Amino acid sequence: MKFKYVLENKWLQEIFILVFSFVLFTLNDWILILSLKGFFFGLVYFFILYAHAQVNRFFILPFLLKEHRPVLYLILTVLALLVFSVILYEVSTEILYKNCFLYKSANQKTYHFQLGTLAGTLVCILGSIQILEHYREQKRKTNKTLLFNEIQLNALKGQLNPHFLFNTFNTLYGISLQYPERTPDMIMQVSQLMRYQVENSSKELVSIEDEIAFLSSYIQLEKERVGYRCDIQYSYDFDESQNYKIAPMLLITFIENAFKHGACTIENCHVNIKIEVKENRLFMNIVNSIPKKKKAVVSTKIGLKNTKERLGIIYAEKHKLEIIETEKSFSVNLEIELN
Repeated sequence: MKFKYVLENKWLQEIFILVFSFVLFTLNDWILILSLKGFFFGLVYFFILYAHAQVNRFFILPFLLKEHRPVLYLILTVLALLVFSVILYEVSTEILYKNCFLYKSANQKTYHFQLGTLAGTLVCILGSIQILEHYREQKRKTNKTLLFNEIQLNALKGQLNPHFLFNTFNTLYGISLQYPERTPDMIMQVSQLMRYQVENSSKELVSIEDEIAFLSSYIQLEKERVGYRCDIQYSYDFDESQNYKIAPMLLITFIENAFKHGACTIENCHVNIKIEVKENRLFMNIVNSIPKKKKAVVSTKIGLKNTKERLGIIYAEKHKLEIIETEKSFSVNLEIELN
Protein backbone atom coordinates (compact mmCIF):
# COMPACT_ATOMS: atom_id res chain seq x y z
CA MET A 1 0.00 0.00 0.00
CA LYS A 2 2.88 2.39 0.79
CA PHE A 3 4.53 1.64 -2.57
CA LYS A 4 1.21 2.26 -4.34
CA TYR A 5 0.86 5.56 -2.48
CA VAL A 6 4.31 6.64 -3.68
CA LEU A 7 3.46 5.69 -7.28
CA GLU A 8 0.33 7.84 -7.19
CA ASN A 9 1.75 10.81 -5.25
CA LYS A 10 3.26 13.30 -7.68
CA TRP A 11 5.24 15.32 -5.13
CA LEU A 12 6.84 12.27 -3.51
CA GLN A 13 7.92 11.11 -6.95
CA GLU A 14 9.45 14.50 -7.74
CA ILE A 15 11.42 14.47 -4.48
CA PHE A 16 12.59 10.87 -5.05
CA ILE A 17 13.79 11.62 -8.59
CA LEU A 18 15.51 14.79 -7.39
CA VAL A 19 17.42 13.00 -4.60
CA PHE A 20 18.23 9.93 -6.72
CA SER A 21 19.61 11.95 -9.65
CA PHE A 22 21.58 14.18 -7.26
CA VAL A 23 23.26 11.15 -5.69
CA LEU A 24 23.84 9.52 -9.06
CA PHE A 25 25.40 12.47 -10.86
CA THR A 26 27.01 14.46 -8.05
CA LEU A 27 27.60 12.43 -4.90
CA ASN A 28 28.86 9.22 -6.45
CA ASP A 29 32.22 10.00 -4.86
CA TRP A 30 30.77 11.29 -1.61
CA ILE A 31 33.79 10.10 0.42
CA LEU A 32 35.80 12.85 -1.29
CA ILE A 33 33.64 15.59 0.21
CA LEU A 34 35.85 17.26 2.80
CA SER A 35 33.88 20.42 3.56
CA LEU A 36 30.53 22.16 3.30
CA LYS A 37 32.03 24.23 0.51
CA GLY A 38 32.61 21.10 -1.54
CA PHE A 39 29.05 19.94 -0.88
CA PHE A 40 27.74 23.35 -1.95
CA PHE A 41 29.71 23.15 -5.21
CA GLY A 42 28.13 19.76 -5.81
CA LEU A 43 24.69 21.33 -5.36
CA VAL A 44 25.49 24.08 -7.87
CA TYR A 45 26.76 21.54 -10.41
CA PHE A 46 23.65 19.41 -10.02
CA PHE A 47 21.35 22.43 -10.15
CA ILE A 48 22.58 23.21 -13.67
CA LEU A 49 21.99 19.59 -14.72
CA TYR A 50 18.54 19.54 -13.15
CA ALA A 51 17.59 22.95 -14.58
CA HIS A 52 18.44 21.70 -18.08
CA ALA A 53 16.21 18.64 -17.64
CA GLN A 54 13.32 20.79 -16.36
CA VAL A 55 13.67 23.26 -19.25
CA ASN A 56 13.34 20.34 -21.66
CA ARG A 57 10.42 18.92 -19.69
CA PHE A 58 8.27 22.05 -19.49
CA PHE A 59 9.24 24.05 -22.59
CA ILE A 60 10.58 21.63 -25.21
CA LEU A 61 8.86 18.30 -24.57
CA PRO A 62 5.34 19.75 -25.20
CA PHE A 63 6.34 20.20 -28.87
CA LEU A 64 6.60 16.40 -29.05
CA LEU A 65 3.76 15.28 -26.78
CA LYS A 66 1.13 17.95 -27.46
CA GLU A 67 1.95 19.32 -30.91
CA HIS A 68 3.47 16.09 -32.32
CA ARG A 69 6.45 17.82 -33.94
CA PRO A 70 9.37 15.41 -33.34
CA VAL A 71 11.81 17.17 -35.69
CA LEU A 72 11.37 20.51 -33.91
CA TYR A 73 11.72 18.74 -30.56
CA LEU A 74 15.04 17.16 -31.60
CA ILE A 75 16.39 20.47 -32.91
CA LEU A 76 15.46 22.34 -29.72
CA THR A 77 16.84 19.53 -27.55
CA VAL A 78 20.21 19.66 -29.32
CA LEU A 79 20.30 23.47 -29.06
CA ALA A 80 19.50 23.31 -25.34
CA LEU A 81 22.26 20.71 -24.83
CA LEU A 82 24.80 22.92 -26.59
CA VAL A 83 23.82 26.04 -24.65
CA PHE A 84 23.83 24.32 -21.27
CA SER A 85 27.10 22.51 -22.04
CA VAL A 86 28.77 25.89 -22.58
CA ILE A 87 27.26 27.21 -19.35
CA LEU A 88 28.28 24.10 -17.40
CA TYR A 89 31.79 24.16 -18.87
CA GLU A 90 32.37 27.79 -17.93
CA VAL A 91 30.95 27.45 -14.43
CA SER A 92 32.83 24.21 -13.79
CA THR A 93 36.27 25.24 -15.04
CA GLU A 94 36.20 28.73 -13.59
CA ILE A 95 34.54 28.02 -10.23
CA LEU A 96 33.61 24.47 -9.29
CA TYR A 97 36.69 22.47 -10.29
CA LYS A 98 39.05 24.60 -8.25
CA ASN A 99 39.79 22.72 -5.00
CA CYS A 100 36.62 20.62 -5.37
CA PHE A 101 36.04 16.88 -5.31
CA LEU A 102 34.14 17.06 -8.60
CA TYR A 103 37.36 17.50 -10.61
CA LYS A 104 39.14 14.18 -11.20
CA SER A 105 40.83 14.32 -14.60
CA ALA A 106 41.75 16.66 -17.43
CA ASN A 107 39.07 15.04 -19.61
CA GLN A 108 36.42 16.81 -17.59
CA LYS A 109 37.65 20.17 -18.83
CA THR A 110 36.08 19.65 -22.25
CA TYR A 111 32.78 20.69 -23.79
CA HIS A 112 31.90 17.19 -24.95
CA PHE A 113 32.31 15.82 -21.39
CA GLN A 114 29.76 18.33 -20.08
CA LEU A 115 27.57 17.61 -23.10
CA GLY A 116 27.57 13.89 -22.28
CA THR A 117 26.83 14.55 -18.61
CA LEU A 118 23.88 16.76 -19.53
CA ALA A 119 22.54 14.16 -21.97
CA GLY A 120 22.84 11.39 -19.36
CA THR A 121 21.06 13.49 -16.74
CA LEU A 122 18.32 14.37 -19.22
CA VAL A 123 17.64 10.71 -20.05
CA CYS A 124 17.68 9.72 -16.38
CA ILE A 125 15.43 12.48 -15.03
CA LEU A 126 13.11 12.92 -18.00
CA GLY A 127 12.74 9.17 -18.54
CA SER A 128 11.82 8.53 -14.91
CA ILE A 129 9.34 11.42 -14.86
CA GLN A 130 7.63 10.34 -18.09
CA ILE A 131 7.28 6.73 -16.91
CA LEU A 132 5.62 7.83 -13.66
CA GLU A 133 3.41 10.40 -15.40
CA HIS A 134 2.35 7.74 -17.90
CA TYR A 135 1.40 5.47 -14.97
CA ARG A 136 -0.67 8.22 -13.33
CA GLU A 137 -2.38 9.10 -16.62
CA GLN A 138 -3.30 5.47 -17.30
CA LYS A 139 -4.61 5.13 -13.75
CA ARG A 140 -6.68 8.28 -14.17
CA LYS A 141 -8.12 7.04 -17.49
CA THR A 142 -8.99 3.70 -15.92
CA ASN A 143 -10.79 5.38 -13.02
CA LYS A 144 -12.54 7.70 -15.43
CA THR A 145 -13.76 4.78 -17.55
CA LEU A 146 -15.01 2.84 -14.51
CA LEU A 147 -16.80 5.88 -13.14
CA PHE A 148 -18.32 6.69 -16.53
CA ASN A 149 -19.70 3.15 -16.81
CA GLU A 150 -21.14 3.36 -13.31
CA ILE A 151 -22.75 6.73 -14.00
CA GLN A 152 -24.20 5.45 -17.26
CA LEU A 153 -25.73 2.45 -15.49
CA ASN A 154 -27.19 4.60 -12.72
CA ALA A 155 -28.60 7.04 -15.27
CA LEU A 156 -30.30 4.21 -17.16
CA LYS A 157 -31.80 2.93 -13.92
CA GLY A 158 -33.10 6.38 -13.10
CA GLN A 159 -34.58 7.21 -16.50
CA LEU A 160 -38.03 6.09 -15.44
CA ASN A 161 -37.76 6.91 -11.76
CA PRO A 162 -41.30 6.42 -10.38
CA HIS A 163 -40.86 9.15 -7.78
CA PHE A 164 -39.79 11.68 -10.39
CA LEU A 165 -42.68 10.75 -12.68
CA PHE A 166 -45.16 10.92 -9.82
CA ASN A 167 -44.10 14.44 -8.82
CA THR A 168 -43.92 15.59 -12.42
CA PHE A 169 -47.40 14.42 -13.40
CA ASN A 170 -48.78 15.70 -10.10
CA THR A 171 -47.45 19.13 -11.04
CA LEU A 172 -48.86 18.86 -14.53
CA TYR A 173 -52.25 17.83 -13.18
CA GLY A 174 -52.44 20.75 -10.73
CA ILE A 175 -51.41 23.28 -13.35
CA SER A 176 -53.84 21.91 -15.94
CA LEU A 177 -56.75 22.47 -13.55
CA GLN A 178 -55.88 26.09 -12.73
CA TYR A 179 -54.01 27.19 -15.85
CA PRO A 180 -54.88 24.87 -18.72
CA GLU A 181 -53.24 27.20 -21.27
CA ARG A 182 -49.82 26.51 -19.64
CA THR A 183 -50.08 22.73 -19.81
CA PRO A 184 -48.54 22.33 -23.32
CA ASP A 185 -45.44 24.29 -22.30
CA MET A 186 -45.07 22.18 -19.16
CA ILE A 187 -45.34 18.96 -21.13
CA MET A 188 -42.64 20.24 -23.47
CA GLN A 189 -40.37 21.00 -20.50
CA VAL A 190 -40.82 17.50 -19.09
CA SER A 191 -40.21 15.89 -22.47
CA GLN A 192 -36.93 17.81 -22.80
CA LEU A 193 -35.80 16.51 -19.42
CA MET A 194 -36.59 12.92 -20.33
CA ARG A 195 -35.07 13.22 -23.81
CA TYR A 196 -31.84 14.69 -22.43
CA GLN A 197 -31.45 11.84 -19.94
CA VAL A 198 -32.14 9.14 -22.52
CA GLU A 199 -29.99 10.55 -25.33
CA ASN A 200 -27.05 12.03 -23.45
CA SER A 201 -26.51 10.00 -20.30
CA SER A 202 -24.36 7.52 -22.24
CA LYS A 203 -22.12 10.25 -23.70
CA GLU A 204 -18.84 11.32 -22.18
CA LEU A 205 -19.22 14.98 -23.19
CA VAL A 206 -22.09 17.14 -24.43
CA SER A 207 -22.26 20.71 -25.65
CA ILE A 208 -22.63 23.38 -23.00
CA GLU A 209 -25.67 24.64 -24.87
CA ASP A 210 -27.48 21.31 -24.41
CA GLU A 211 -26.51 21.12 -20.76
CA ILE A 212 -27.82 24.62 -20.02
CA ALA A 213 -31.03 23.90 -21.95
CA PHE A 214 -31.56 20.85 -19.73
CA LEU A 215 -30.94 22.88 -16.58
CA SER A 216 -33.30 25.61 -17.80
CA SER A 217 -36.05 23.06 -18.33
CA TYR A 218 -35.59 21.64 -14.86
CA ILE A 219 -35.58 25.10 -13.24
CA GLN A 220 -38.71 26.07 -15.17
CA LEU A 221 -40.40 22.97 -13.82
CA GLU A 222 -39.43 23.94 -10.28
CA LYS A 223 -40.74 27.46 -10.87
CA GLU A 224 -44.10 26.00 -11.78
CA ARG A 225 -44.04 23.85 -8.67
CA VAL A 226 -42.86 26.30 -5.98
CA GLY A 227 -42.53 29.63 -7.77
CA TYR A 228 -45.67 31.03 -6.12
CA ARG A 229 -44.02 30.89 -2.68
CA CYS A 230 -40.31 30.96 -3.48
CA ASP A 231 -38.27 33.72 -5.11
CA ILE A 232 -36.37 31.97 -7.92
CA GLN A 233 -33.74 33.92 -9.86
CA TYR A 234 -31.95 32.24 -12.75
CA SER A 235 -29.61 33.67 -15.36
CA TYR A 236 -27.02 32.31 -17.75
CA ASP A 237 -24.59 33.80 -20.22
CA PHE A 238 -22.46 31.94 -22.76
CA ASP A 239 -21.10 32.44 -26.25
CA GLU A 240 -23.04 30.14 -28.57
CA SER A 241 -20.37 30.48 -31.25
CA GLN A 242 -17.87 28.60 -29.05
CA ASN A 243 -18.41 24.85 -29.09
CA TYR A 244 -17.65 24.18 -25.45
CA LYS A 245 -18.10 20.66 -24.07
CA ILE A 246 -18.93 19.46 -20.56
CA ALA A 247 -19.69 16.16 -18.85
CA PRO A 248 -23.48 15.59 -18.87
CA MET A 249 -25.63 15.64 -15.73
CA LEU A 250 -22.77 17.18 -13.76
CA LEU A 251 -24.36 20.45 -12.63
CA ILE A 252 -27.89 19.25 -11.96
CA THR A 253 -27.07 17.81 -8.52
CA PHE A 254 -26.19 21.21 -7.08
CA ILE A 255 -29.39 22.74 -8.49
CA GLU A 256 -31.54 19.87 -7.22
CA ASN A 257 -30.10 20.30 -3.74
CA ALA A 258 -30.83 24.03 -3.83
CA PHE A 259 -34.52 23.44 -4.47
CA LYS A 260 -34.71 20.42 -2.20
CA HIS A 261 -33.40 22.25 0.86
CA GLY A 262 -34.11 25.87 -0.03
CA ALA A 263 -37.76 25.52 -1.06
CA CYS A 264 -38.98 23.02 1.50
CA THR A 265 -41.02 25.51 3.55
CA ILE A 266 -43.99 27.82 3.22
CA GLU A 267 -41.87 30.69 4.56
CA ASN A 268 -40.35 33.25 2.27
CA CYS A 269 -37.42 31.52 0.59
CA HIS A 270 -35.16 32.10 -2.36
CA VAL A 271 -33.01 30.17 -4.84
CA ASN A 272 -30.56 32.18 -6.95
CA ILE A 273 -28.71 30.49 -9.79
CA LYS A 274 -26.18 32.15 -12.07
CA ILE A 275 -24.18 30.40 -14.80
CA GLU A 276 -21.58 32.12 -16.94
CA VAL A 277 -19.20 30.72 -19.57
CA LYS A 278 -16.28 32.83 -20.71
CA GLU A 279 -12.66 32.31 -21.73
CA ASN A 280 -12.93 28.48 -21.70
CA ARG A 281 -14.28 28.46 -18.16
CA LEU A 282 -17.67 27.83 -16.62
CA PHE A 283 -18.66 29.71 -13.48
CA MET A 284 -21.72 28.63 -11.52
CA ASN A 285 -22.98 30.33 -8.38
CA ILE A 286 -25.96 28.96 -6.45
CA VAL A 287 -27.36 30.49 -3.27
CA ASN A 288 -30.43 29.15 -1.50
CA SER A 289 -32.02 30.18 1.76
CA ILE A 290 -32.13 27.95 4.81
CA PRO A 291 -35.48 28.57 6.53
CA LYS A 292 -35.77 28.48 10.31
CA LYS A 293 -38.79 26.22 10.17
CA LYS A 294 -38.53 23.62 7.49
CA LYS A 295 -39.85 20.20 6.71
CA ALA A 296 -37.63 17.26 7.43
CA VAL A 297 -35.75 16.40 4.26
CA VAL A 298 -34.27 12.94 3.91
CA SER A 299 -30.81 13.27 2.39
CA THR A 300 -28.11 10.63 2.01
CA LYS A 301 -25.75 13.14 0.35
CA ILE A 302 -24.74 10.38 -2.07
CA GLY A 303 -25.53 12.56 -5.08
CA LEU A 304 -23.26 15.37 -3.88
CA LYS A 305 -20.51 12.89 -2.98
CA ASN A 306 -20.65 11.24 -6.41
CA THR A 307 -20.60 14.62 -8.15
CA LYS A 308 -17.48 15.65 -6.22
CA GLU A 309 -15.81 12.37 -7.22
CA ARG A 310 -16.73 12.94 -10.86
CA LEU A 311 -15.26 16.42 -10.73
CA GLY A 312 -12.09 15.04 -9.17
CA ILE A 313 -11.61 12.47 -11.91
CA ILE A 314 -13.00 14.13 -15.04
CA TYR A 315 -11.69 17.59 -14.23
CA ALA A 316 -8.67 16.77 -12.10
CA GLU A 317 -6.79 20.01 -11.34
CA LYS A 318 -9.18 21.78 -13.71
CA HIS A 319 -11.93 22.81 -11.32
CA LYS A 320 -12.54 24.72 -8.11
CA LEU A 321 -15.46 23.94 -5.81
CA GLU A 322 -16.36 26.05 -2.81
CA ILE A 323 -19.35 25.24 -0.58
CA ILE A 324 -20.27 27.72 2.16
CA GLU A 325 -23.03 27.06 4.68
CA THR A 326 -24.31 29.58 7.21
CA GLU A 327 -27.36 29.71 9.46
CA LYS A 328 -29.41 31.48 6.80
CA SER A 329 -27.99 30.40 3.46
CA PHE A 330 -26.17 27.68 1.52
CA SER A 331 -23.97 28.66 -1.41
CA VAL A 332 -22.01 26.79 -4.08
CA ASN A 333 -19.29 28.32 -6.23
CA LEU A 334 -18.01 26.10 -9.00
CA GLU A 335 -15.42 26.86 -11.67
CA ILE A 336 -14.57 24.37 -14.44
CA GLU A 337 -12.01 24.59 -17.24
CA LEU A 338 -14.01 23.41 -20.27
CA ASN A 339 -12.91 21.44 -23.32
